[in-house]
Amino acid sequence: MTLGKLGFKLGLLGIALALPVLAADRPGAASISGYVRSAAGVPQMGAMVEVLGSAAAHNLKVFTDENGFYSASGLLPGVYSVKAYSPSFLPTLRERVGLRPGSSVLVNLKLSGLFEAVQLPSLRGGGADDDDWKWVLRSASNRPILRMLEDASLVPAVAADSNHDKHDLKGSLSFVAGSASGGFGSASDMSTGFNVERSIFSTGTVAFQGNVGYGSGSPNAVLRTSYSHTLANGSKPEMAFTMRRLAALGIDSHTTALQALALTASDEFSFGDVLELRFGSELQTIQFMGRVTAFRPFGSADVHLSPHTVLEYRYATSQPDRRLDKGFASAPADLSESGPHMSLAGFSPALERAHHHELSLSHRMGDTNIQVAMYSDRVADPALTGVGDASADSGEVLPDIYSETFTYRGKELDARGMRLVLQRKLASDLTATLDYGYGGVLDLSQTNLALQDARRESFVRDRHTAAAKFSGTLPRTKTQFITSYRWISGQALTPVDMFNGSAGQSDPFLNIYLRQPIPGTGFLPGHMDAIVDVRNLLAQGYLPVLGQDGRTVYLVQSARSIRGGVAFSF
Repeated sequence: MTLGKLGFKLGLLGIALALPVLAADRPGAASISGYVRSAAGVPQMGAMVEVLGSAAAHNLKVFTDENGFYSASGLLPGVYSVKAYSPSFLPTLRERVGLRPGSSVLVNLKLSGLFEAVQLPSLRGGGADDDDWKWVLRSASNRPILRMLEDASLVPAVAADSNHDKHDLKGSLSFVAGSASGGFGSASDMSTGFNVERSIFSTGTVAFQGNVGYGSGSPNAVLRTSYSHTLANGSKPEMAFTMRRLAALGIDSHTTALQALALTASDEFSFGDVLELRFGSELQTIQFMGRVTAFRPFGSADVHLSPHTVLEYRYATSQPDRRLDKGFASAPADLSESGPHMSLAGFSPALERAHHHELSLSHRMGDTNIQVAMYSDRVADPALTGVGDASADSGEVLPDIYSETFTYRGKELDARGMRLVLQRKLASDLTATLDYGYGGVLDLSQTNLALQDARRESFVRDRHTAAAKFSGTLPRTKTQFITSYRWISGQALTPVDMFNGSAGQSDPFLNIYLRQPIPGTGFLPGHMDAIVDVRNLLAQGYLPVLGQDGRTVYLVQSARSIRGGVAFSF
């Protein structure tokens, strides 16, 4: 080989290697960026986003940051498809995304979550062990404060594996049980959760999900089916139908079933990079000692004042389902965890009705997020929680035969308050969150009360609360964890800031959630995880009162609960 031919070949090789760099740096290169959120609007950290298109030499794979933000730059002009994956969700696909030379397109994607109006399916299969954040900490402990476009922090892109699993059918199956705690609210019941979802018509998803509990009585069941679709204009309508059957101990110790049907419709729109609207409603009908019907609207509006500042207004008529943020695997199907929230007083059932208004301002400074919020709550006929052996014969309580808790009716809560949240990403696999709140709670006016007098003797008073929370993944063992402790300045029947949906949200007192991949299961088509979910480990905040039979029962903000099991995902 002559030196001239060798130099010619080396020159061709250099040009070939430089083409991608030149394509990324030239003025005509385009980019796609946006946010990946759950159906409830919660940003998802660690979700994988693929940019697919004939104009690209290779498919690009990027991962979202702690705000759910992703960015794929250096793209050639053309038509692309954008697909997002995350375990405990199904993949969502946005097709026909057109790029012009030098343009920057915002594509927000939404993933499904259990018992929500579902958008699209999740990736649960292979490769999860190679990425610490492939399993996303889907609780509020990892919920970023901001929902905005971050133009200064890009997520590195890597070449996608051409053999990557793109199955449209995904599912999960879990078996979870509780450990009896001697009257502290954790029953030794068992439950089975399942989730099967399938993409149809490329931009739609049909899903069937549920949780069935079985123990010392007739089974509890929560079943949900849903369909969602992404329109070409960016609108994301969703429809869902939910059926609940919750066994409760009724009058004269007979088992009475609470049956509820709910039809949910929701949608969301984005107006450029400035305004995001999310809205919907749920129509509920409940059969329990009569029939009750309720209409539950909800919505939010986000105004992006700058690339790092968001002003949000949120309206809600029901409390956020915090347990399901951790995944269906640890959420039992019982009265203490599943809506609708019913209570009994004088043998008359009533449905909890709430109105929550919130105005918040969020700002991002590097790896730190700050939120300040003001809110107003009004809750009529609140369904509060107690622990102990309470009889329903008095017509004042609604016992739950699974969780060893009971529900009683509280006085109307009319409260206002404020919230300050500080969240910082300490490392790639560790996030810390601090939360301070001040607002109204229900409290007892005196001690040594009888249970039937608790409603009459309760009143609204202001309390301080503070919480610290850490979430992340242990690098070697791949253990995902959420630990939190929430302090309150005095006794209370209800938490401060009951509708807190920010990054600072956490259950009262000491809580631990662990999810550990089980080694040696690589031969299975999916993967298995061990789950431990502990709430109020030290059984704090228990207020003693006398039950009808003279025995002591306790009124609590959060009953101690210890649950564990295994989850299989495919």
